[in-house]
Amino acid sequence: MQKHIYLPLNDKSIHTLRAGERVLLSGTVYTARDAAHKRMIEQLQDGKRLPFDVNRQVIYYVGPTPEKPGQVIGSAGPTTSSRMDKYTPALLNLGLKGMIGKGYRNEDVKRAIVNNKAVYFGSIGGSAALISRSIKAVEVVAYEELGTEAIRKLTLEKFPCIVLYDAFGGDQYEIGKNMYRELE
Repeated sequence: MQKHIYLPLNDKSIHTLRAGERVLLSGTVYTARDAAHKRMIEQLQDGKRLPFDVNRQVIYYVGPTPEKPGQVIGSAGPTTSSRMDKYTPALLNLGLKGMIGKGYRNEDVKRAIVNNKAVYFGSIGGSAALISRSIKAVEVVAYEELGTEAIRKLTLEKFPCIVLYDAFGGDQYEIGKNMYRELE
């Protein structure tokens, strides 16, 4: 069974999530990849405000393809999250509560997730066209000149994810490895 989580995230919903759980996300997320993360951190270092308030928000690591006629977005599968690792702790410290991507995160990010009571969701990389059906609205928020890497505001409806790292240090990758070790 899947939990239905409404965004933006709050502490109550985050505290119910455990690594390995399947969830459906509904609400607003923001997209950002490497170039957008770099710009956001530069803005912070220059004492400027971010293009959106990250407090309680979720960032989806995606660079969607252009939409076809009748669609709000093209394929929108996750990108490898580790490319954002050097920027993520600073955003978590500002109140970011969730990320959606794929792949492992480094130890600094995992610590920052626990310290800030946040969550990292995984999405399926190979089904980007199917995932895009859960995206109901798109609006460019910042850095339009970056093309697919611009920051977008997405409205999700029952977007399928799995909790990869929870706010308590649970790690789905380790859980999965241990399941197979027990079979040996």
